[in-house]
Amino acid sequence: MKKRIPYIIAFFLLLGIEVLIGLYVRDTFIRPYVGDVLVAVLICCLVRCFLPDKPRFLGLWVFGFCVLAETIQLLRLPALLGLEGTVFAVILGATFDWKDIVCYLVGCAAFEIVCQICRDRRPRRS
Repeated sequence: MKKRIPYIIAFFLLLGIEVLIGLYVRDTFIRPYVGDVLVAVLICCLVRCFLPDKPRFLGLWVFGFCVLAETIQLLRLPALLGLEGTVFAVILGATFDWKDIVCYLVGCAAFEIVCQICRDRRPRRS
């Protein structure tokens, strides 16, 4: 449980920030770009809440998941399935953008870098 606590705290903190961005920010940088970077980190933290021993290539797996979600937007899957206006459609988003994929990559890479830095600073057990 001790390994999970930092990720649980980070998850709820990032979730709060994402909600605040979604509700109150109407700009051309924070909401579209920073929000997408943070959502990738949010997903990484969520996975680590349930899998405290870091899965191999977690950032890569989460990035793949994000690309899959963006591909679903490209294919307009919610509309094809008649799910427009549902929670499913809102979670996935409505518009495909290559810049979103770059933001997801930045978020996953940032998560991996911060985890590596934290690991390197941890005292070694003998």
